[in-house]
Amino acid sequence: MLSINTKQVGRLPLLLRKALTKASTGAAKGKGGTLTHEDVEYGAMSKAQKAFLDRVIRVDQAGELGANYIYMGQYGVLATKYPHLKPILKHMWEQEIYHHDNFNRLQTERRVRPSLLTPFWKMGAVAMGAGTALVGKEAAMACTVAVETVIGGHYNQQLRVLMNQYKIDAYDRETGELLSPEQLTEAARTSPELTKLKDMISTFRDDELEHLDTAVENDAEKAVPYILLTETIKFVCRGAIWAAERV
Repeated sequence: MLSINTKQVGRLPLLLRKALTKASTGAAKGKGGTLTHEDVEYGAMSKAQKAFLDRVIRVDQAGELGANYIYMGQYGVLATKYPHLKPILKHMWEQEIYHHDNFNRLQTERRVRPSLLTPFWKMGAVAMGAGTALVGKEAAMACTVAVETVIGGHYNQQLRVLMNQYKIDAYDRETGELLSPEQLTEAARTSPELTKLKDMISTFRDDELEHLDTAVENDAEKAVPYILLTETIKFVCRGAIWAAERV
């Protein structure tokens, strides 16, 4: 059986190191190859892939902006009237600010045009948050349920596309050889850029669903009329998503 001193391997040229590592660990890996992100150069995305990515960043930035302003409206009305809700609302609001800041950064890095309807998202979101809060804390929580249900589902749709339609060619960094997925570790089969985006969307989706659960725990379903209120807000949110992707 081949035995390799890992310290010695670390001093060998890259091509030889790959061969030795593959020989010593290939059988144990089984489920994947041995080449990592450091060994790989990734090809360019197609026009359609770039366009979808820009749309994802534009709509998610607009959506997190809207969520930020919804919580701003709710906090302004409810924090004083219901002191026990103050830390809950503050926590959810701070998470939305963090989400928005991250998509702002991505938008700048990738030079993605923001939605032209941004001023309307701000006004509409504050009105929705404050308006439902003025009706009562139950209505405000029902608003959160509706908004987070739509956002969570939307993030899931984006993740499905990013996982299934973003197979980017990978090339050996030294030889330029086109690599097969079997030659790569599981992590290296996706470019670092896409991996970070998917991880970010997945984390933010989990945060949104946590907000949904928190709203249910705080009497969202006691809002009257609950079904009419939540379905109306869901309809508005879906319309806003459609518009933000395109305008």
